[in-house]
Amino acid sequence: MTPSRLNFRLDATAPDSRARAATFRTLHNEIQTPLFMPVGTQATVKAQLTRTLEEAGSQILLANTYHLLLRPGVEVFRRLGGIHRFMSWDRSVLTDSGGFQIFSLPHARSMSEAGAVFQSYLDGKTILLSPELSIETQIAIGSDIMMALDQCIASTADEGTARAAVETTYRWAGRSLAARGDSPQALFAIVQGALHKELRRQSALSLGEMAFDGFAIGGLAVGESKSEREDLCEFTAELLPQDKPRYLMGVGTPFDILEAVHRGVDMFDCIMPTQLAQRGAVFTSRGFLQMRRGVYKFSEETLDPACNCPTCARYSRAYLHHLTKTSETLGWQLLGKHNIHFYQQLMRDIRASILAGSFAAFYREKRAILQESDRENPVRCPKAARVKLYSLGNYEVHIAREGFASIRQVTSGEIMHMRTPPMEEARSLYVEQSQLAERLAATAEPLVVWDVGLGAAANAMATIECYEAMGQIGPIRPMRLISFENDLNSLRLALRHDDKFPYLRHGGPVNILREGKWKSKPYPGLTWTLVAGDFLETLTQAPAPPDLIFYDMFSSKTHREQWTLELFRRLYATCAGRAVEFFTYSHSTPARGGLLAAGFFVAKGRPAGAKEETTIAFTPAALGSPTTQGYELLGAEWIGRWNRSHVRFPAGLSAEEQVAFAEQIRQHPQFR
Repeated sequence: MTPSRLNFRLDATAPDSRARAATFRTLHNEIQTPLFMPVGTQATVKAQLTRTLEEAGSQILLANTYHLLLRPGVEVFRRLGGIHRFMSWDRSVLTDSGGFQIFSLPHARSMSEAGAVFQSYLDGKTILLSPELSIETQIAIGSDIMMALDQCIASTADEGTARAAVETTYRWAGRSLAARGDSPQALFAIVQGALHKELRRQSALSLGEMAFDGFAIGGLAVGESKSEREDLCEFTAELLPQDKPRYLMGVGTPFDILEAVHRGVDMFDCIMPTQLAQRGAVFTSRGFLQMRRGVYKFSEETLDPACNCPTCARYSRAYLHHLTKTSETLGWQLLGKHNIHFYQQLMRDIRASILAGSFAAFYREKRAILQESDRENPVRCPKAARVKLYSLGNYEVHIAREGFASIRQVTSGEIMHMRTPPMEEARSLYVEQSQLAERLAATAEPLVVWDVGLGAAANAMATIECYEAMGQIGPIRPMRLISFENDLNSLRLALRHDDKFPYLRHGGPVNILREGKWKSKPYPGLTWTLVAGDFLETLTQAPAPPDLIFYDMFSSKTHREQWTLELFRRLYATCAGRAVEFFTYSHSTPARGGLLAAGFFVAKGRPAGAKEETTIAFTPAALGSPTTQGYELLGAEWIGRWNRSHVRFPAGLSAEEQVAFAEQIRQHPQFR
């Protein structure tokens, strides 16, 4: 444990969360965390007075070393007594080191061990930004908290590139500490490592042994998905010293900040409050609003009835709409003023809930609100079902007329969860119908669930959600979730756009993509494993035979190979005399016939979306169990329809095999 110039004190840690409230002291004022720092890149927060920032409750502003080095230059700060006097700001200032600007100018600089050589965008002069020059500039600026120069890279960089950046960052950190000398200014190090956990661990632990006053989590919000960011944020924060501030750089929306506080982060900065205000967008207690919309043209309401900022106290939505549409600077200023106030009030409320021991409830409440758009005037898009938003490989994001997102396979045109939101259908058709919650009553024997057709992981996440909910109630049996998938691009695509698939904001899916497995920390009995490849070829490779099978493959109309008699026979053989139950959305005659001919008993399942029925199947060993006793088996009426059907047989059967198949159906024990 190394001493700190900030006299950091941990005031409280929230129950059932890693959220923390702390206090520390800079050269200018006492700081209470969690805190948000408005970004004043060039010694000004765009379109805002420093007095406005004070009134909103801002404790620290962020300025940028790279830009201030170029203009006005260090000599101005030396002559005028530092940035506080220069910009008339009496509270704290944190200066970024310039590392992100090195990253964002890949074609205008060159890297070496000495530092980054680049040309000034003002006069073309060549400058070597070294750790020593970065610290020298920050000392001249007079910031309360300086950042060590780091090598920031894209979060999606390969392991070799990321490892080199981690090692460079470590060496530069040591040089930054030496350059600070006896300056009373605090100095933070920046953890790098891209999306590679072992590199993150190496970076955090090695920097943590050095005499820094705080630590930043860098290299995020530069290419990864939100779920990846949250997973890496939690992983990295847990490695950092408990007795020093933790700062997540460049993040983000109020929702992003809430999630990061939950994962143990204390400090944040982002340009969003003023950048979005310039475009007419605001965060409110009624959701995210875009003031350019015509719906506000005649609105006399205040911007946010729950806000007491100067904008909300004085101006109507109609006036703010007018200023936005006419691109008046005053509109940018007023909306930015509100956004900063909204952020600062959120931070105060978060801190109060941590100190009161009620953060978990606060987190659940705000998490729902902060994701919403305008709740009073929702955007309607009647043709949204035909809009192609994003794509990856053979998949694209599909927005239903009802407004929810799902995944569409381009070549077949099939949409996963076309009529019902993915998690709603997953809960109803698989989790509730299988009585999963009841099956999780505490026993020593693990419950094994096969998730066949991982897709965008709605069924898997609904299963995990159920397990975690039951785990909060009392003792619970172990559960092994095993997912089968031959093309992971649907999950990758959904994760890239997890604002539309919020159920993926969980550590599990990221680890499944990266490592093929995941184990819950709060519930060690819960594991998730991926079996990659064609299901028919890989079902024998599963690490454990199933108790429940959730079969959610594409339909037999476009993917006949997934509904063949051979597949169902091999699946039945894999059950090997076990009591196994099978659930699927399909109620097609060939699929039900194939299950029967393979040896399963087949029953009617509950409706799903536009389907009046789905299908349940189970092995003879499950016959008579408490769950199967409640199933309505197919009977004489179904046999009659089957005899009259022109599509009685699964694909791929010869005429001779069809005769044998028909006999197997008619002689099945459930019809005798």
